[in-house]
Amino acid sequence: MNSRQDQLKAFDRLLTIMDELREKCPWDRKQTMESLRHLTIEETYELGDAILDKDMDEIKKEIGDVLLHLVFYSKIGSETGDFDIADVANSICDKLIDRHPHIYGDVEVADEEEVKRNWENLKLKEGKKSVLEGVPRSLPAIVKANRIQDKVAGVGFDWEEPEQVFEKLKEELEELQHEINVVDQDKIEAEFGDVLFSMVNYARFLGVNPENALERTNKKFVSRFQYLEKKAAENKKALKDMSLEEMDVFWNEAKRSH
Repeated sequence: MNSRQDQLKAFDRLLTIMDELREKCPWDRKQTMESLRHLTIEETYELGDAILDKDMDEIKKEIGDVLLHLVFYSKIGSETGDFDIADVANSICDKLIDRHPHIYGDVEVADEEEVKRNWENLKLKEGKKSVLEGVPRSLPAIVKANRIQDKVAGVGFDWEEPEQVFEKLKEELEELQHEINVVDQDKIEAEFGDVLFSMVNYARFLGVNPENALERTNKKFVSRFQYLEKKAAENKKALKDMSLEEMDVFWNEAKRSH
């Protein structure tokens, strides 16, 4: 691996290239924080895909793409006189030191859970009015539900045992079934949301990341369906012309091999 000196040299090289691109490249010169925002989100999702695929070479490349965006935002901030990359780095360094008094102070902690509780309490002392202020509004709903539950658990608002969460899930399923029988679409949607929220909560108690779990199933389904498409094409058949029984033959083959 590279030495600390080589790492700093590489980062300095990136900063120099960013300066040059901002000055000389018409596309880079035109960009604003707003124009980069959706691209940053896309790059972050691509990094997430690479992590789930456990593709270390791709992870390295995607981290580079995300890092470029962070340097880009810092460059724009320096041009407006608001902040530069040093301010960004020092800000997070200061926060890490303040939020880890068990490392940089005289606080003692028993385990990871106590660290998390202290973290949330420290944020409230910093002036946040709610532990939920740090949950981005634009997060996908399942990710947001997981973060909300994790945040409130950090200050002690949580179930004590997984069995309690499972009982709550069964209760929500019964309420959903009742609204389905009544045929009230608005209430069906509301109760379905409660079921999903309870499922996310139960996943947390099982030590499962619900987003990762669902994406794992998505990938599995895509792989099996593409196998089905491939086999249909090999047999010169269009899926729309096949019966479900015919498709099930290939689907079951896919389940055995994927």
